[in-house]
Amino acid sequence: MGENTWSDLVATAFADDAYTSVKGAVRTQVMHRQLTAHLPPPPATVLDVGGGAGHQSLPLAAAGYEVTLLDPSPVMLEKARERLARLPGPARERVSLLAADGERAADTVAGRRFDAVLCHGVLGYLEAPGPLVEQLCRCAAPGGLVSIMTGNAHTMAVRPALERRWADALAAFDSRTEIGVLGVRGRADTVEELEDLLRAGGVEPLGWYGVWLFVDWLEFAGVHVDPADREQVAAIVEVEAQAAARDPYRRLSRVFHLLGRRGGG
Repeated sequence: MGENTWSDLVATAFADDAYTSVKGAVRTQVMHRQLTAHLPPPPATVLDVGGGAGHQSLPLAAAGYEVTLLDPSPVMLEKARERLARLPGPARERVSLLAADGERAADTVAGRRFDAVLCHGVLGYLEAPGPLVEQLCRCAAPGGLVSIMTGNAHTMAVRPALERRWADALAAFDSRTEIGVLGVRGRADTVEELEDLLRAGGVEPLGWYGVWLFVDWLEFAGVHVDPADREQVAAIVEVEAQAAARDPYRRLSRVFHLLGRRGGG
């Protein structure tokens, strides 16, 4: 995920706009629940690879975790600094920001191993997932958690169909790539493929979740939910959290969240 991909305009849209939407809030809250169900207690160490503005990992710092956020984009790192400045002093002291590509993560952290390694929304912007997944596994300590969120290759036809782009939907059944809502081409993977890559890196898959289902469909159907309506957002989170862990619902999610644990713990 290079700097050319994350231009100033795209980075701003992602950090400022996407996460202020209902969909962004649902993603953050649902994944936080999924993560904390598997994370060791604080002050465990967390490496967030391609962590962007820190929407997923800075709340972990506020909860007591020691967080290292790594991202190649100066714009995204500046957004992370802005959000970090709003945390209480003790939480700010638990966060380190590093400028580097995820495919050089192990060298960038000088061989340090972490209790949890996160990589959310990054693999889809790479030509192939293997090199980055290998780095994630290398950075995990024995017994450490690896957390990956990426596009679901089995549901590529969902978005164009909900947008009534029928020709695109037909083509998407046999495609792994699409132009996403940010105008950037993305690529999708399957749970099974990434599980194989984790095992090759010495990480045993623990299980996987969906992330968005109904809230995604609402957005593409043109139904607006006010992000300021906390009661409505909380209700959506409860429904999405249930769908994320149940078949067949989770299999229909356009993205999935895969977790694994490194051996030796």
